[in-house]
Amino acid sequence: MMANLVRRDPAREMMTLRDALDRLFEESFLPSAFFGAGETPAASLPVDIYETDTDVVVKATVPGVKPEDIEVTMTGDLLTIKGEFKSEEQAEKRDYVRQERRFGSFCRQMTLPVAVDGNKATATFEHGVLTLELPKFERAKAKSIKVVAKQI
Repeated sequence: MMANLVRRDPAREMMTLRDALDRLFEESFLPSAFFGAGETPAASLPVDIYETDTDVVVKATVPGVKPEDIEVTMTGDLLTIKGEFKSEEQAEKRDYVRQERRFGSFCRQMTLPVAVDGNKATATFEHGVLTLELPKFERAKAKSIKVVAKQI
C-alpha cells in the first residue's frame, strides 16, 4: 500500500476576511446551545458549495421537505434557502425517550464566492438533496493593445 504525500501549504489553511465574516454571521455571536436551545433547524441544513469553470454549484440536504415547499432567492451575491421541516401529525400522545429530528422553519443564507447570473440558474431536487447550478457571469476578456512607436 502506498501513502499519498501532500505538501503542507499554510496559505491554503488561512481563512479570508470574507470567509471569517460569513462564518461569524452564520454561527451568530453566541451559539444557540449556550441558551439551552440546542441546534437550530437552519444549522442542521448542511450545504456544499463548489465552483466549476462555468458555474457555482450549491447542494443542500433537505430531507423530508417537498420541493414545492422550498424557496430559493438571490439578492446580489447573497443566496437564501428557506423552507420548513414539518412534524408528523400525532394521532396519539407519545412519551419520547429521545427526539432528535428537527422540525420548524429554516432560513440559510450564504455569500457566493463570485458573481452569478440568477436569471439562468437551475434548481433540481432528488432524494432529499437540492442542487442549484448558478452560471457565472462571463468575465471581460483581456484585449491585446498593440503599442506603436510615435514617429517624430
